Amino acid sequence: MIPSSQSRVRVMVVEDSLVIRQLLAHIIARDPRLIVAATVASAEEALQEIGRVQPDVVSMDIRLPGMDGLEATRRIMAERPTPIVVIADSIEDSSLKISMNALRAGALSVVEKPVGVTSAGYDAIASTICTQLYIMSQVPVVRQRSFSWRPPTNPPRSEREDLWASARPALMAIAASTGGPPALAKVLGAFPADFPIPILLVQHMGAPFMEGFASWLNGLTSLDVRLAQEGEVPAAGRVYVAPGDRHLALSSTGALRLSADPPIGSQRPSATYLFRSMAQFAGPRGIGVLLTGMGEDGAQGLVEMRQAGGYTLAEHESTAVVYGMPAAAVRMGGARASLPLDLIAPRLLGLARGEGE
Repeated sequence: MIPSSQSRVRVMVVEDSLVIRQLLAHIIARDPRLIVAATVASAEEALQEIGRVQPDVVSMDIRLPGMDGLEATRRIMAERPTPIVVIADSIEDSSLKISMNALRAGALSVVEKPVGVTSAGYDAIASTICTQLYIMSQVPVVRQRSFSWRPPTNPPRSEREDLWASARPALMAIAASTGGPPALAKVLGAFPADFPIPILLVQHMGAPFMEGFASWLNGLTSLDVRLAQEGEVPAAGRVYVAPGDRHLALSSTGALRLSADPPIGSQRPSATYLFRSMAQFAGPRGIGVLLTGMGEDGAQGLVEMRQAGGYTLAEHESTAVVYGMPAAAVRMGGARASLPLDLIAPRLLGLARGEGE
């Protein structure tokens, strides 16, 4: 059954190129879940029209005449919070940096810009754009609210967890999805350059953007952030980001392993794949962290890490942009602690330094 026009997701397209604007409108119009509510050629026009149009989601170009997409995102999120999906050219470094900063400013995801109906990969790109617009339209974006937070009552420690207290941590794995880039920037940006253990990182994002994401994150933290390489031995003070469309795992030798194994829960890289390897090969010397994100990826892996004696932590509902992945971890018993974003870095720094909780 095709949804009525009243029940379809209303999309505002912000794109200065007439050709791309028409192409995006064509792509959106073909999807029965979506309807084009408006197309505009500038950020200024978008800000002027958004109150009248009242879109459910905005498709935002980054390179615009006058005000760019980053500033437009900031203004929309401050004045009329609306889910925003960034449509970006994945080639240019400057465009990538603006795209990542737009995520930090409140945009929910970034997807590759279509070139033309005859270009390679057009159907896949078009499908990704529509799916992201539909999914992100469901995210309840609001101005950041104040919250009252109390630490949850921790369950009794198991014998494996008591063993953890005497084993200095050797490695940390951290994962996020929707809302992840700003959360990761906040957590990793609080760590000093002499952070004593390596960090393995999974962020759900389109493959073409992963190198730019790692570079952007590298500029926001004292740590050395890079894409993970097969066989690399992780070193303290470095962050190893799972590359696009490959699982990242710890191997039995302690080196990094990249895998083309099938996706887990439609995700590759998968947080559960990484956490599972940490449970197997780091055991009680591993720390697992699950931040904001849709779905349940990472929850089962965090359960396995906790069962192996590792320290596991999930972002608290009060700060998560999407309380999906961390909620699943808490529900399944995988999170030993649940903390709001501001308290996560101090806790992790203390644990990494062997100071306990």
